[in-house]
Amino acid sequence: MDPLRPGGDAGPGGGTRARLRLALDETLRARDMTAVPVLRSALGAIGNAGAAEPGAAGPGGSGSPHVAGAMAGLGAAEAPRRGLSAAQIERIVRAEADERERAARDYERAGHADRASRLRREAQLLLAVLTDDDPR
Repeated sequence: MDPLRPGGDAGPGGGTRARLRLALDETLRARDMTAVPVLRSALGAIGNAGAAEPGAAGPGGSGSPHVAGAMAGLGAAEAPRRGLSAAQIERIVRAEADERERAARDYERAGHADRASRLRREAQLLLAVLTDDDPR
């Protein structure tokens, strides 16, 4: 759980998100700078998917006379995030892994086997977090 966001991993999709955060903490401690960006990328993709819809109203406050549609007051710029189901979070992580697999095939066709190998390891890491296997 993120100490700055209590309950941030609560809800149906919290298990995968919590495993990603735990894996990130472990890779940071191990100074595995190959895995860190992969895990951050997946967490970022999940965070982006949970962002509020454009035009979503924030929680109360009074409108500003100077800017149309603006809100004033403490927390007026905050918008509630959408809750993601466990299946949605899993699809996001699988899409991140699939994207790396596709890029690996492209690199292989271009004669860059080393880059393709790195991308495949990244995809395996993401899939291992989904199945709760040790990726190392």
